[in-house]
Amino acid sequence: MKSQGGISYDNAAVAATPKHLLQFAVDQRYDDYTPVDHAVWRFIMRQNVFFLKEYAHKVYFQGLLDTGISFERIPRIQEMNDILAKIGWGAVAVDGFIPPAAFMEFQAYKVLVIACDMRQIHHIEYTPAPDIVHEAAGHAPIIVDREYSEYLQRFGEVGAKAMSSKKDFELYQAIRHLSILKEQPNSDPKEVEEATKLVEHRQKTLGEPSEMARLSRLHWWTVEYGLIGTLENPKIYGAGLLSSIGESVSCLEPAVKKIPYSIDAQNCAFDITTRQPQLFVCRDFKHLADVLEEFASKMAFMVGGLEGINKAIECKNVATCEYSSGLQVSGVFDEVITDQNNSPIYLRTTSKTALAFRNQELEGHGVDYHKEGFGSPIGKWKHTPTSPELLSNDQLHALGIVEGKKAKLEFVSGIVVSGKVEKVLRADGRLLLITFSNCSVKYGDRVLFDPSWGTFDMAVGERISSVFNGAADKDAYNQVALVPKERTIKVPSDAKRKRLENLYAQVRKIRESKTGYERLGEIWETQQAEHPDDWLLSMEIFEILDATDQQPELKARVEKFLNEKKAKTKDLSTLIGWGFRLVEYHKKPEYQATLHASPK
Repeated sequence: MKSQGGISYDNAAVAATPKHLLQFAVDQRYDDYTPVDHAVWRFIMRQNVFFLKEYAHKVYFQGLLDTGISFERIPRIQEMNDILAKIGWGAVAVDGFIPPAAFMEFQAYKVLVIACDMRQIHHIEYTPAPDIVHEAAGHAPIIVDREYSEYLQRFGEVGAKAMSSKKDFELYQAIRHLSILKEQPNSDPKEVEEATKLVEHRQKTLGEPSEMARLSRLHWWTVEYGLIGTLENPKIYGAGLLSSIGESVSCLEPAVKKIPYSIDAQNCAFDITTRQPQLFVCRDFKHLADVLEEFASKMAFMVGGLEGINKAIECKNVATCEYSSGLQVSGVFDEVITDQNNSPIYLRTTSKTALAFRNQELEGHGVDYHKEGFGSPIGKWKHTPTSPELLSNDQLHALGIVEGKKAKLEFVSGIVVSGKVEKVLRADGRLLLITFSNCSVKYGDRVLFDPSWGTFDMAVGERISSVFNGAADKDAYNQVALVPKERTIKVPSDAKRKRLENLYAQVRKIRESKTGYERLGEIWETQQAEHPDDWLLSMEIFEILDATDQQPELKARVEKFLNEKKAKTKDLSTLIGWGFRLVEYHKKPEYQATLHASPK
């Protein structure tokens, strides 16, 4: 098994992922999970099985069994990879939110990104930041369904090409910062308030949402927060709901509005750090794919043309314009010239630009060579009805284009290129590029290229067929996808906290070894004295005592403590209520059947 920095390359999907994405991958640091973390995982997973058996899409529960995700402890990413490999997928660990374009591209390569943090006990119902419960127990089981996993991969392909803006990235950074603050156990309320205001301000001043912003909404209302079936009796399939025991219960209540899913969901913004006031219900997984294709058909990568080029200019980020010849120009676009029919006839980038074909950089045409930008005409040539990219060498010679000779090339648009032909470049039989020396390019009185500027590389193509986000060959372009500098919070572990973790470890050992029950009273007394706010350890002790019919007096005292906690705090009232409900359920024959079917 090859691995580097905790990344496993023996999974085929992960091994095929390009370098610019793998820079986001981090080591899971499995040994950093505490006994409390594993107890929180166990509580959530067992609650999920209890509740979601009835309310989740049938694929989810089957997927939990098929993926073999343990209900008892946090899974290792390597285990996830072994499981996912069976369905052609893989997983990498990342640190919290990563930029949407990178997230989507991972999905296109059939790789789940797993935020490897574990939610804190005070966020057991719902976490404002992505965590391993959300990714491993939310996303992974549902992709066992082939139709759904194909939708997810296609979403990744479409999303990786979606045009995004600088403002999108600023909003992503603000949301990431807020989620990290909200997950901190002792965050400053003033800081949270300021971070919330910044998110709200950036949402309000986003302007016309980009393709990525709209697509992120479709992703949110399906993959993350989707319901499936009928409006009257929908089932849960979105990972955000499946991993939130609080919201999976409340989302089905009438207070949360249910809307039939359609492309209109692109107009519905969302708040990632709070519960959703409305949800969308799709008919089935094919319905999801149909809406995605409806959206994709209007995107710049499908329509190209002036609309696409304008999107590239507006985004002020690296984008790629692909000519109908297949030549791909990647850079920051700043100008497009149009003719009287409003058709694009010339485009220009500023700063470093690279040329590629089929997402592979053309030799000698990287960012070092085109470091000051690139400009080229678009369109048909005069004196031939054939699309320029389809011209044969004989046809080129008939038009006077011969390597080593001077030529004058007139475009239907009126652009005139004149200079000495140095090189003609073809790929797959198509004409891609003609390089001129001592060249001038004019459009009427306007000089578009002067011989003193050096060599002129003229792109060939009747039209711009596609425009998409990022560089065509990202690794060669050396396009750093901006790994966030702010890291997610790791809860500091002081001596007092370590003692609590030790108590959890002892209880786990007693439960798993089925010995040492007589020590539970002493453990509980220590917890009462040193950690009176903790409730989950008491629930675990109560559960063991109930299952083994041991120490009825101790069980009664623990139950009294939990009921007092339940009466005092609204949040704990729900959680402790669920804990008791699960203890009762465990006695029933149907639970025993589930347990024997479930992964250990």
